[in-house]
Amino acid sequence: MSPLAENPGPVVVAAVIGLGSMGLGMARSMKRAGLDVVGYDITPAAVDRFIADGGRGAATPVGAAKDADIVVSVVVNGAQTEAVLFGPKGVANTMKPGAVFISSATMDPAVARDLARRVEALGLHYLDAPISGGAAKAALGELTIMASGSRQAFDAARPGLDAMAGKVYELGDAAGAGAAFKMINQLLAGVHIAAACEAITFAAKQGLDLDKVYEVITASAGNSWMFENRVPHVLAGDYTPLSSIEIFVKDLGIVQDMARSERYPVPLAAAALQMYLAAAGAGMGRDDDSSLARLYAQLSGAELPGSNKGER
Repeated sequence: MSPLAENPGPVVVAAVIGLGSMGLGMARSMKRAGLDVVGYDITPAAVDRFIADGGRGAATPVGAAKDADIVVSVVVNGAQTEAVLFGPKGVANTMKPGAVFISSATMDPAVARDLARRVEALGLHYLDAPISGGAAKAALGELTIMASGSRQAFDAARPGLDAMAGKVYELGDAAGAGAAFKMINQLLAGVHIAAACEAITFAAKQGLDLDKVYEVITASAGNSWMFENRVPHVLAGDYTPLSSIEIFVKDLGIVQDMARSERYPVPLAAAALQMYLAAAGAGMGRDDDSSLARLYAQLSGAELPGSNKGER
């Protein structure tokens, strides 16, 4: 037995703030890798699920984070991340010196830079680390993490990153770069989903066999990862949210704000955003983002599986 095996060192304590479909998988992955993981969520049932898995639960973010070496925040946006850090029940003033805050929310790079500055002023580390891969990859510990921050932040975060990710891209030594990379990904993802939904509903309007359309397109040059991943939801008539319409209302809205500040045109992203807004306005905001197909069907009278001329 090696000296390292005889003296493995102290167990790393990690807190996960936000135990939704992504955060729960990330917490489970770190626990599986041997970290001592404490979870918090505004929904007590989510905490109970993690406790049932053998994890530890906390009643407040502070309770989860106070003894943690690593705090992973898996919330929706920059405003929620700021609340986790600096709100009335914020963790920034109770985290132990030298601990690292891993921010996984999608946000404007300027917001990430501001949060990092404020966190680092308290003697803590901040890793700007948005994620991609969905709930399935989170559960397997195979996320893609687009991270930027100081070398000290990366070093402190390493046990958590190794447990949660199949691929960690180190994208710079300051917060903001990770957020910017994620927004490029979200621009493409949002446009590709909209294009996939437009195409499959147009095929329905042509009276084509949609299963055969899926077979042909996924073997052809017009295929995309989003077509291959989202169109099966449409074919099954199942719009249970794996990623919701509102996610892309938010993310493409951030893209628009970033582009406007740079005086940069993003007409395809703008058109896609209008479709997500229309779907949200039609009552589909919390449904799966493939619900854009239902919106196209409602506008055109096309018939999709599990629907009556596109009606919900």
